[in-house]
Amino acid sequence: MQDASRPNLTRRSILGAFAATAVTAAPFFPGVTAYARGAGDIRRLHFYSGRTGESMNVIYWIDGNYIPESLGEINHFFRDWRNNAVHNIDVRTVDFLAAAHNMLRVNEPYMLLSGYRSPQTNAMLRARSNNVAQNSLHLRGQAADVRLRSRSVRQIAQAAQACNAGGVGRYSRSDFVHFDCGAVRSWGS
Repeated sequence: MQDASRPNLTRRSILGAFAATAVTAAPFFPGVTAYARGAGDIRRLHFYSGRTGESMNVIYWIDGNYIPESLGEINHFFRDWRNNAVHNIDVRTVDFLAAAHNMLRVNEPYMLLSGYRSPQTNAMLRARSNNVAQNSLHLRGQAADVRLRSRSVRQIAQAAQACNAGGVGRYSRSDFVHFDCGAVRSWGS
C-alpha cells in the first residue's frame, strides 16, 4: 500500500489520473469532465460483496488526504473471504476503481468478486484454472475483479482504460473486469 503520510507523491499521481480520465474519456462518456472537476474534494468507494453479503459505501479521501479509518474499512472489505486474511489495499487501485466508477455515472455499487488473495487461495485457484497468475497482483493488494449489473464488461473496461492508470482485463464469459495498479496494459475480450 502507498504510504498515506506522503501526500505530495501520492496526490500528484492521483490528480494526474483524474485529469487524464477527463481528457481521455470525454469522447466516450459525455459529461465526464464535470465528474472529474469535483474529484479533488472527496473520493468515495461503493461496493457490494456477493461472497459475504456485505456492502460498503465509504468516503476515503477528503481535500487531498486519505482517511486512515476508511482505508482500514476498505482493507477489511477486500479481504480474502475464504480465510478472512486482510491485507493493505494499494490506494492506487482504490483510486483507479473510484475514477472508473465515476465515469460510468452509476449509483449502483460495484460487485467485488476478488480483492486481496492469500497465497493459499491463489494456489488453489491456479490449480483450477490457467487464467490465474502465479504472481498475481491480488497477492499484493493491488488488484480487484468487479462487475456492474447495469454496465457491460466492455463499458466498464472502456472507462477503466480511459483512466490510463493500470492493468485492465476483460473477462466477458465470466462477466467481470480486472483492475490493477500495475503497468498500463489491457487484455481479454
